[in-house]
Amino acid sequence: MSLLPYINDAFVRSFFDFPRPSRILNQHFGLELEPEDLISPLTLPQDVRSLLRCPAGYFRPWSTSAAQKDVGSTVNIDKDKFEINLDVQQFAPNEISVKASGDNIITVEGKHEEKQEDRGYVSREFIRRYVLPKGHDIKKVVSNLSSDGVLTITAPRTDTKAMESKQVHIEQTGKPSKAVESKTGKDKK
Repeated sequence: MSLLPYINDAFVRSFFDFPRPSRILNQHFGLELEPEDLISPLTLPQDVRSLLRCPAGYFRPWSTSAAQKDVGSTVNIDKDKFEINLDVQQFAPNEISVKASGDNIITVEGKHEEKQEDRGYVSREFIRRYVLPKGHDIKKVVSNLSSDGVLTITAPRTDTKAMESKQVHIEQTGKPSKAVESKTGKDKK
């Protein structure tokens, strides 16, 4: 019995079963390479240079200089506020919208239509939804965009001490809430 079919089958399976991303992992995909993204062939050992030889003449690392500066999305909850920091540097201010809905959902959307860049056409779009925790005021949500493209959304905490217990005054009206009818119905006028 030959082992060749098993070896070939294992090779084929390993070749086609590599993990494939379901989305673009890097929001800087499609941007130009920076000089620090390139690896000079003269600084690498000979055996590594032969492994990295490619027709383009450069090596594109997973982590570029732009990705290292990327803040991403962070959520901070402290005693005073709920805060979202979102990196939206790829979008112009007029291409971003923040909506606060009554069911305690903050929705951030960014979209720019297909536009021509140096080496082709690019369109980008995202939607992020955040659930505002209880104890925060959805009506007082504010957002700020920094000059380096970080969107900060803040919702203050409501005054929980005032809401814990409150004495409510009972006012007596002296009138019944429903009109009382007699059994015979003759008392109606």
